[in-house]
Amino acid sequence: MTHVPALAAGAEDVAPRRSLVLAGGGMRVAWQAGALIALEEAGLRFAHADGTSGGTMNLAMLLSGLAPGEMAERWRTLDVRRFAAPLSPRRMLRLPAFGASTGIVGHVFPHLGVDPAAIRAAEGLEGTFNTCNHATKACEAIGHRDIDLDALVAAITLPLAMPGVHRPGGTYLDAVWVKDANLVEAVRRGAEELWVLWCIGNTAAYRDGPFQQYVHMIEQSANGVLFEELDRIRELNAALEAGHAPYGQRRPITVHVVRPRHPLPLDPDLFLGRIDAGSLVSMGYRDARECLEAPPVALDASATAMEDPGTRVWWRERWAGPLGRAELIVDVAQAEGLPAEGRLAGRVTLDGVGDVLLRDGHVRLDGAALSYEGELDADGRTLGLRARRENGGDAGQLRPLALELREGDAAVARGVLRAAGDRAPHPTVRGTAPLRRRLAVAARFERLLDAEAVTGREHRRP
Repeated sequence: MTHVPALAAGAEDVAPRRSLVLAGGGMRVAWQAGALIALEEAGLRFAHADGTSGGTMNLAMLLSGLAPGEMAERWRTLDVRRFAAPLSPRRMLRLPAFGASTGIVGHVFPHLGVDPAAIRAAEGLEGTFNTCNHATKACEAIGHRDIDLDALVAAITLPLAMPGVHRPGGTYLDAVWVKDANLVEAVRRGAEELWVLWCIGNTAAYRDGPFQQYVHMIEQSANGVLFEELDRIRELNAALEAGHAPYGQRRPITVHVVRPRHPLPLDPDLFLGRIDAGSLVSMGYRDARECLEAPPVALDASATAMEDPGTRVWWRERWAGPLGRAELIVDVAQAEGLPAEGRLAGRVTLDGVGDVLLRDGHVRLDGAALSYEGELDADGRTLGLRARRENGGDAGQLRPLALELREGDAAVARGVLRAAGDRAPHPTVRGTAPLRRRLAVAARFERLLDAEAVTGREHRRP
């Protein structure tokens, strides 16, 4: 039975003709679900959507009929450890790869709501799924009406991680080493405005160690090919100005890149529980709201540039009470001592407000307390969130959070929430600083969250 997916432009000839480009990024693409909620709220609709690598999972969910809000909830409740699956004993003897796709096929895809038949039945939004054909060493974009389960698996099959997928025409794999976002495919289909949801890091920082340098290889390949495609779009725009329109565009092509301010946590952080998919969803919504206010990017290497992460610390707090629930994600840049302010993302579920994501916010170390401020949209209203919790109390426990939502000068909701869990959250530290320094930073924030730090100095209990 046919259906029209969320974000689809439908049969209308809407100008400009938009394409949604879902780039890869491993399991971190949970971040894209939050970004899609923001795009949907902004009223953006698309005639075409393209996915590469991890981004194909979100494209598959969208074309299967899931709205962005449902996509986000499925990511939040997914056990990401099910991405990993061992080879069968028989296949281990040949060792075609380190793992198998059985966890993805048997658990991940069903949990995410991926349905190949529903994808093929989608109307009003043309979809393309990128794979690498090893026989030709080229990226092949498979139209959504031709998609099947094998193609969906191939689109996220990294060499070494899983065996290649044999289909008519060759052996198919993840296209990430060829390209991580197929802007040219969108242009070929007449796109005049591209919205690229970009998860891959792009800073000047270079980290030591085999895994980090493997990540840098992907960053170099993905960003390098993207910049070449931006060059092609710039050349096509020059041709359009001269009156040549080989793909039917009626105006110069513009590109918007929705990206985080700093590189996202990596897949091992998800596997080890240092961050979860729900936090990435909240961060994606916040980052997209920020990027929605920005003009199109320059068609050059600045398009995906992110701020140097330095040494950064983040943690997640979960709160609950009669008023409702809140999940707050704090991200701070670490200098000497304890910094005065950090960024805030999160989600609140409160009576009279509903289940909403913070569009922006910050956290301040205010004397002997942490103060939280943010903004959210609920039923067309802009609400301000104000919260505060005192340091001190029993080690391992956070003191209660006094929370208030205001619309202008009027209080909409007010109450006290208590930590949902039996201990304070663990801070996670990332950056290019030496390991010894990162461990020291983690210990400093552990004491803060265990309520052993007051004002700007650290105090240990005797």
